[in-house]
Amino acid sequence: MDVTEGYAPFGEWRTWYRITGSLKGGRLPLVVAHGGPGCTHDYVDSFRDLAVDGRAVIHYDQIGNGRSSHRPDAPADFWTVELFLAELDNLLNHLGIAGRYALLGQSWGGMLGAEHAVRRPRGLKAFVIANSPSSMKVWVEEALRLRRDLPQEMQETLARHEATGDYGHPDYLAATQAFYARHVCRIQPMPPEVRRTFDQMDADPTVYRTMNGPTEFHVIGPLKDWSIVDRLPLIEVPCLLISGAFDEATPLVVKPYLDFVPDIRWHLFEHSSHMPHVEERAACMKVVGDFLATCDGIATT
Repeated sequence: MDVTEGYAPFGEWRTWYRITGSLKGGRLPLVVAHGGPGCTHDYVDSFRDLAVDGRAVIHYDQIGNGRSSHRPDAPADFWTVELFLAELDNLLNHLGIAGRYALLGQSWGGMLGAEHAVRRPRGLKAFVIANSPSSMKVWVEEALRLRRDLPQEMQETLARHEATGDYGHPDYLAATQAFYARHVCRIQPMPPEVRRTFDQMDADPTVYRTMNGPTEFHVIGPLKDWSIVDRLPLIEVPCLLISGAFDEATPLVVKPYLDFVPDIRWHLFEHSSHMPHVEERAACMKVVGDFLATCDGIATT
């Protein structure tokens, strides 16, 4: 299997990418947008399994993360949805696939992908929405509901340290990890590729802390008011929605995609939380691969 790595110049910065497979194959190349915002490609690396029978899979690290340019001193208003949309467009053009491609966005990557899709780019032929909110207000409401299932002592610990802003306290981190073990990745200890992403976020939390906040359930950054619900009918390509039975992206969180995207189907992974591509890897790859195969024949125009 061919593997090519490189950098796409993006203004003053660089976006790292990796292509698994060949872009000369006849199938839709798949671009994978990772979550966060502020994660890296590592935890969604398993989607490289889809690079078979002439399909190329492109992973990239969004600016500020992983192997791409970091901007720890950038002002808070540097980090916007528009920045990451421009970076995605730039990458598509750099790779020469802007005329025909599929997009998979996981969590925040699905939010970014939805923002991309509602603009109706001419080359987008299929979109996979993986474990993504359509409204951050509903996301937080559901995260807080799930949080109430934690032991009372952990709930009190979280509330106490959020009141003082002491998000780095060991007790706060331990309680946060308990939530993550239930609703983010149920494989414990976390697999190495997932651990690599969390370690890199710890090393440079700029993007996540600025845009989101300290945790999945304490969202205090500018994304707290984000919603795409009223624009979802604009998406005109075939879509696949996936989520997990124990997912922090609960059925209520993902429901607007099903209600308002014209051409969409949903698959719920019964043994997964927020990462079915890790927790039920083979099953997830089959579902996504089968969907993409139905879209490969979509015309270039």
